[in-house]
Amino acid sequence: MTEFCSLKKLIPYIAIVCAMLIWAGAGIAVKHALVVFPPLTLIVLRFTLAVILMFIIGVIFRRNEILGLQRVERQHIPLFLVGGILQPFLYFILETYTYQSFTSPTIAEALLSTQPILAPIFAFLLLREQVTRYNIIGILISTAGMLLLLLTSTNSFSIGNPWGILLAILTVSCSVGYSVVLRRIPTQYSSLTIVFYVQSISLILFYLLWGGEQLFNPTPFINTDVLSIQDIANPMLSVIYLSVFASVAAFILFCFTVRYIGVTRANIFNNIRPVFTALLMLIIFHEQLPIWKWIGIIVIIIGLFISQKQIKK
Repeated sequence: MTEFCSLKKLIPYIAIVCAMLIWAGAGIAVKHALVVFPPLTLIVLRFTLAVILMFIIGVIFRRNEILGLQRVERQHIPLFLVGGILQPFLYFILETYTYQSFTSPTIAEALLSTQPILAPIFAFLLLREQVTRYNIIGILISTAGMLLLLLTSTNSFSIGNPWGILLAILTVSCSVGYSVVLRRIPTQYSSLTIVFYVQSISLILFYLLWGGEQLFNPTPFINTDVLSIQDIANPMLSVIYLSVFASVAAFILFCFTVRYIGVTRANIFNNIRPVFTALLMLIIFHEQLPIWKWIGIIVIIIGLFISQKQIKK
């Protein structure tokens, strides 16, 4: 019984690590997909497929406490509306353009992984969530490790143009605000129910924005310079990855974790995203990692472990 309880406590941490691994790959997938699809078209296509898939899953597993689809009570609709506006709507528009502002997905991921710095502030002010000294120490250590990942071969920090940095800050603020909303939504709703309705609200806004773009500044659905099936295949696979894994699976896993361990402790795991991105770039594109980046990875992991330590009462 004790072993079962210990394993049950690990489930949220396994879930959040899997979510971060999936989102780390999303940066690479977005770069590939943007070769064929304009940014807003990509977002609309991505979340249309995601919402359809979640509806099917929710109906099939309607009695499941995590994957079942439920109706939202009227008094809780404002929370879902705020969540849908913050993320995916604002977050993914800003995130997509942030990725376009940087040549390396690793740098973009590093800047987009600064949620741990804002999360304790948001959690304390809006939720009165306890922030322990271990949380603060772990955040500082893992952030220091993340900065090592930003070091260039000239031993200077290279974080791109100011416009990209501003976009990243706004993106992170939306993400942390979304986490706060997840904690405020009553636990009577399944994780899929929350993600489904939040993304459905966002999708309506995406379609309005996309429709306005097509009306006043028409753009082709795909890049007409890309004509061969071979050129389109990889971007299409990227769209499927972004829809099925990054928009459905990862969001459900993240929602489940935030509601279980809280905003501060869950968002600290965002510091591991650039670690996964760097490793994926190494494995897929053979982008070599200097010794200080490996040190940064180790420091980030140490910080994560410290941040999750509980104060004994």
